[in-house]
Amino acid sequence: MRESKGVVAAGHKVTAEAAAEVLREGGNAFDAAITGMVAATVPEFVFSSIGGGGFLMARPANSRKAILYDFFAQTPLVKRPENELEFYGIDADFGPATQEFHIGAGSAAVPGLVQGLYTIHADLGSLPMARLVEPAILAAREGVNVSKLHAYLYTIVSPILTASRSVREVFSPNDTLLAEGDTYKNAEVADTLDCLAREGPRLFTEGEVGQAIAEQSCDLGGHLSLEDLKQYKVERRSPLAWDYRGHELLLNPAPAASGALIAFGLALLERMLPGGDAPDPVVLARVMEETNTVRKARGGALDEIIQDETITAHLKAIADHTPSTRGTTHISVIDAQGNAASGTITNGEGNGHMVKGCGFMLNNMLGEEDLNPDGFHLWAPGTRLSTMMAPSIALSPDGALSALGSGGSNRIRTAVLQVVLNLFDRGMGLDDAVNATRLHMERGGTLSFEEAPWDIAFNDDERARLLEVYPEAHGWPEQNLFFGGVHTVRRTGDGRFEGAGDPRREGFAVVV
Repeated sequence: MRESKGVVAAGHKVTAEAAAEVLREGGNAFDAAITGMVAATVPEFVFSSIGGGGFLMARPANSRKAILYDFFAQTPLVKRPENELEFYGIDADFGPATQEFHIGAGSAAVPGLVQGLYTIHADLGSLPMARLVEPAILAAREGVNVSKLHAYLYTIVSPILTASRSVREVFSPNDTLLAEGDTYKNAEVADTLDCLAREGPRLFTEGEVGQAIAEQSCDLGGHLSLEDLKQYKVERRSPLAWDYRGHELLLNPAPAASGALIAFGLALLERMLPGGDAPDPVVLARVMEETNTVRKARGGALDEIIQDETITAHLKAIADHTPSTRGTTHISVIDAQGNAASGTITNGEGNGHMVKGCGFMLNNMLGEEDLNPDGFHLWAPGTRLSTMMAPSIALSPDGALSALGSGGSNRIRTAVLQVVLNLFDRGMGLDDAVNATRLHMERGGTLSFEEAPWDIAFNDDERARLLEVYPEAHGWPEQNLFFGGVHTVRRTGDGRFEGAGDPRREGFAVVV
């Protein structure tokens, strides 16, 4: 019997197969994750871009220490006056709900994806970087088929994909958005990636791409300068390690908000249900409410969120309480040696302009309300933006090793939390843990839930109770990308590999 080389789960078949190809050739999990993150920027171009940023949680097999690589977006060094900015709102229409985003040149923060990938490669990679970029170049040159889900996604963010002539030429040729069955090609981004493979990150910090970014930002009303790109630094951080019923979770630490908020939710549940029972949907919704409350109350003081007195106070609030009536993608990889990589990348939704001659959009992180909770244009120069991105790794008492994470803007932490509960409290297999019905509580108190597949995690009586307690809860008729995309892999205690791509975001898993 052939020995497996590892497992990959990602947000698109092209992405997952690119990473799996590297594992087959003898690359490690970190090589595969790099390949997947670059490749994702082609078929998943609304979710990701080389003009964006992200994180990678890395746990090398030969080390007891994991590393969180932070290459997320950063605020510019100099703030341009508001009256000079191109910055405006658009509505993304999910059908049952809408969400406002802000775009324009003034919405772009300093990107870090390219520097992040090269830093990870220098520390942990084994194959040449030029080889790892090849699948993305090939996909961009030959084209990828537009799937049903991505065609739907284009309609959701159509105001961005038609915002300027440069994006319309790529995504809306002949004044018609790319549709299911069409082929998306991008020769300019293929050329950019080819140059990147040969020149390295200097292409973005001082080379032609960096100069094009700075010039366009200056001309169109943005903040970015060449100095912003030169000064950007990838940060290596110690993960937030959190024990949940004997499972060690490695979570995204501050300044990201996700890790502390996931840990807070798990701490509440462990104390509310000390016997290890899985929460019913009402308990889960109340925990989400209190997580929103603690985030609002504590703001950026993330260390305070997981202090014992804070958890105790919010347990009392739950007991006393009577309820009143985005674009990101992820890849998880584990290889045969036990290396684990969990990477989440994003471009927000894109700022509505292709970088001239380069074939990609910059991010719109300065226009994301969830990343700017105090209001737009109030950010401090030269600082990392906080985020809900939550690349995570879990080590279980039976020796199992899991890697997971999600896209989905402010739904990321609730999506990851629920898959963790399905795995560790409900004892589900990987597919059921990812497929089970999800809930999400917005900060304004609006509860959304998926009607199907309801019976995997909950029963009809629990659904009736949920609607009794939350009569204004909004039921979605089926699974939807609104609730994230938790692409998950696991090496079991006896050495078997498993993977589950989240169908909400066209997830795809490959055991190599």
